[in-house]
Amino acid sequence: GDRTSDVCVIGEDGELQEEARIPTTRAGMERWFGGRRRMRVAMEVGTHSPWVSRQLKELGHEVLVANPRKLRFIYENRRKGDRVDARSLARVARMDATLLSPVEHRSEGMAQDLAVLRTRDVLVRARVKLVNHVRGAVKASGQRLKGCSTRTFAEKTREQIPTDLKETLGPVLKAVEALSEQIRQLDRRLEGLARKKYPQTSLLRQVPGVGTKVALGYVLTLQDPGRFARSRAVGPYLGLVPARRQSGESDPQLRITKEGDGMVRRLLVQSSQYVLGPFGPECDLKRFGQELARRGGGNAKRRAVVAVARKLAVLLHHLWRTGEVYEPNRGGNEAPKAA
Repeated sequence: GDRTSDVCVIGEDGELQEEARIPTTRAGMERWFGGRRRMRVAMEVGTHSPWVSRQLKELGHEVLVANPRKLRFIYENRRKGDRVDARSLARVARMDATLLSPVEHRSEGMAQDLAVLRTRDVLVRARVKLVNHVRGAVKASGQRLKGCSTRTFAEKTREQIPTDLKETLGPVLKAVEALSEQIRQLDRRLEGLARKKYPQTSLLRQVPGVGTKVALGYVLTLQDPGRFARSRAVGPYLGLVPARRQSGESDPQLRITKEGDGMVRRLLVQSSQYVLGPFGPECDLKRFGQELARRGGGNAKRRAVVAVARKLAVLLHHLWRTGEVYEPNRGGNEAPKAA
């Protein structure tokens, strides 16, 4: 919990030994877990799980951070409560830890670097909402603003705002300008991070449409290419594969699972849209997506974008793991080169 956490201790014999409610603070964790013999501690992913898991590991305990998506019997319990959840987690951890589908939190340094990228993402989305608000307000008055990029929106549209709306929309334009400046500063900071701390991002930026933000988000989310035995496993990890609900003769076609990191998935989709767009160079990826789009259907183009994003995720992992030079138009017998 945000203020307190419920603790349930199960012995090796399966008997309930102890229950408690402790403050969700560093001092509270130190006071309760410090000095105890080594235990297996299970917790759900949450706001506090990164720092709590690191602290408990430093205190000598084995820590398992459970994926809540794999524990439906906990979050769909009709009598759900923190105390009941603690008991359930303890019993599952005692029986078979693999049932928790434990996740590995990134290091504190990588978490701070990823926070820079997430901060930029929040500012960009806030700016988009403000721009849409201005366009909508002007359109409601019977006029329209000319098209322009979001970065130059405030500068180019200030004179187009109707006189009776200038006083109302002026503060919004100032906010858009301030956000744009903050985003530019974060862009420079991300460039420095990629160049100094994460030079492996240069391998990923070989692919057209993959810039610093996409490469950095990808590296900081996956952390280590060795986590995946096969590059194809990255697609399901990022939620870019269709869900499945097969039973007997029934096997309906479902949407993608959208599991994993939503920001990285969104960045990959944006890169996919560039590849398939008019400015994307001719390459195997583009031809693959165009072939899917030509098959027709109401959602053919959207499916092609997602399919290219999934293929892009697999390709980036392969380049990162092998260090090869990206060949946009790969020949059948062409040997890969080292980047």
